[in-house]
Amino acid sequence: MLLHVTDGVLNISIAATTTIAAVGVLTYSLKGIKEEEIPKISLLSGAFFVASLINIPIGPTSIHPLLGGFLGLILGRRAPLAVFVGLILQALLFQHGGISTFGANFLLMSLPALLVHSFFTYVKKIPIFWKGFIGGFIAICIGVLLLITLLLLSNERYGNGAFSVIQIVLMAYFPLALLEGVLTGFAVKHLYAMRPSLFKHTSMETGGSKT
Repeated sequence: MLLHVTDGVLNISIAATTTIAAVGVLTYSLKGIKEEEIPKISLLSGAFFVASLINIPIGPTSIHPLLGGFLGLILGRRAPLAVFVGLILQALLFQHGGISTFGANFLLMSLPALLVHSFFTYVKKIPIFWKGFIGGFIAICIGVLLLITLLLLSNERYGNGAFSVIQIVLMAYFPLALLEGVLTGFAVKHLYAMRPSLFKHTSMETGGSKT
């Protein structure tokens, strides 16, 4: 799975830098956490864990849902906590990802969620469905751009050739970005209509129209 970077893909300096950055992001996400937030974080951790295990064949590779936009819209700054728990379980139970690249994998999935949350903190006059669609779509795009950056910084050969790793990443994840945008749009619209309290203290709290 492309956004579960395995050991040996990134060079040592990039792996070390992303691990340090991951600690910083996790610390930021933990700061000021309240007890009443834990059940929601736990629920979304399970959703992320299960969704990321779904393989969708695309040509010579496979992709999987990331839920970055969904996590960002519901959990806000706590989204990295759900990603952290999900990745730990995947690594321990299914050996997905790698030890040296855990920090990179964490950043690839948590930073898009945080950026989606930050974006909609300032951009509020958008219908709920379109918030979900835009959030789901751009979360995938941000994750792919981050992955491409890490690959190029680690080794330029990932961008060489007509069927380079980077081209495969782009071709594989663009359809998923559209699909995840649609699914996230319907999901957040339904949840907001049923239980608006789920979005308390996030960028969806003052989301404007529910259509």
